Amino acid sequence: MKYISYYSSPLGEILLAADEIGLTGLWFENQKFYGCGLEKLAVQKETESIKKAKQWLDEYFSGIEPDFSVPLHFIGTDFQIEVWNILCKIPYGKTNSYGEIARIISRKREASLSPQAVGSAVARNKISIIVPCHRVVGTDGSLKGYAGRLDRKSYLLELEKNSCR
Repeated sequence: MKYISYYSSPLGEILLAADEIGLTGLWFENQKFYGCGLEKLAVQKETESIKKAKQWLDEYFSGIEPDFSVPLHFIGTDFQIEVWNILCKIPYGKTNSYGEIARIISRKREASLSPQAVGSAVARNKISIIVPCHRVVGTDGSLKGYAGRLDRKSYLLELEKNSCR
């Protein structure tokens, strides 16, 4: 069973989705891939995972680095999940590049991987903000694509840069 709830953020309404295992989705309204993989018969209910995600978002948007985790349930290909796990390791207030993530996976797999392949997996991240795809930038530090819009990516990076830790 899938459950949904909504959260009002400074950047617009957010749709949260969860199952019995953990949070499965967090999308800004109208973002690319909005609600991707979400069952049409999802029930509106605040599960423990959704409550914890809302608490995490409250702290995050107040400018405080949350010091607890939200139970997550990644649903995607093995490659996507590998990329999303790397995203979770990018420290708060820091960034990493698509190219560097490709190099990390290439070393691990002993095979060449393109930054574009990483970009495709990053774009399909279903759990925005908590799985910090906004922290991935171009090799030159420039802001590159963000399914939630570049103005939101910029806001999130500035929020983290100027936060109270």
